[in-house]
Amino acid sequence: MSTSPPIGKPSFDLALQAALQAAGPQHYPAGALYVVATPIGNLADITLRALHVLALADAIACEDTRHTAPLLRAYGLDGKPLIALHEHNEAEAAQGVIARLQAGQRVACVSDAGTPAVSDPGARLAAACAAAGLRVVPLPGASSVTTAISAAGLAGDGQFVFAGFLPTKPGERASAVDALAAEPRAVVLLEAPHRIAALAHALAALGARPVTVGRELTKQFEQIATLPCAELPAWLAADAQRQRGEFALVLHPADAAAAPGDEARVLRLLLAALPTKTAVKLAAEITGAPRNALYERALALKQMTDDE
Repeated sequence: MSTSPPIGKPSFDLALQAALQAAGPQHYPAGALYVVATPIGNLADITLRALHVLALADAIACEDTRHTAPLLRAYGLDGKPLIALHEHNEAEAAQGVIARLQAGQRVACVSDAGTPAVSDPGARLAAACAAAGLRVVPLPGASSVTTAISAAGLAGDGQFVFAGFLPTKPGERASAVDALAAEPRAVVLLEAPHRIAALAHALAALGARPVTVGRELTKQFEQIATLPCAELPAWLAADAQRQRGEFALVLHPADAAAAPGDEARVLRLLLAALPTKTAVKLAAEITGAPRNALYERALALKQMTDDE
């Protein structure tokens, strides 16, 4: 969370009233779930409407109460009942939220950062509420996905695919990257600091395809860089600080003139008939992809084959 100072109460009240008046009539019915986006780092990125709904809410379902409590305190909204709702208890917690809604309460759902139900808890809760015939009201706001896209400078028609977090097992991750090689649109990926190096080595097999790395977006040490996938491991290794923080990456659209997935296809064919080192050497000569990246990909492919 950013260390931005709390928003001044008088100025906030004036801004909120002005915004609500400008927006015209807006109903906030009781017995509804409000899916509220919160900042991904900088506290000033909260929306006025989000603050208004959080103030109205009878309770707040949150991914981590230890994170949400100080967030609410920064806006002068502490004291609200908090309901823990995370990936391990979402189905059970959803029933408690539904009971509150059926009793006529307003419940807001927030994640630790950004928009709930996008690689964060909230989707199962929203689905359960809808299935129970209860209203779900979305409040747009901060999102690492759109933040990264806006800074990537994508060419073309702006289409993109959200892939989120790739699998953590090497073989499964390699297969996922193979699939991305054949994806002509931009792809948004998310990654945690302890896995970013492994993801970088997997993406290096995509060679010259550009990738924009967004690290600690909206926070004090925000860093945004665009470089070829093949150079990503070296870029991370050049400065230990580059492997810290949360990551949103944008894999740029594949060059229409390129042959997506050639590296993976060639490597698979060669591995079927040759020793690993020989297959990697020939694949690098044929495709021009970095040998180190191909070698790691080969080990991942062999591991996946052994597991099967």
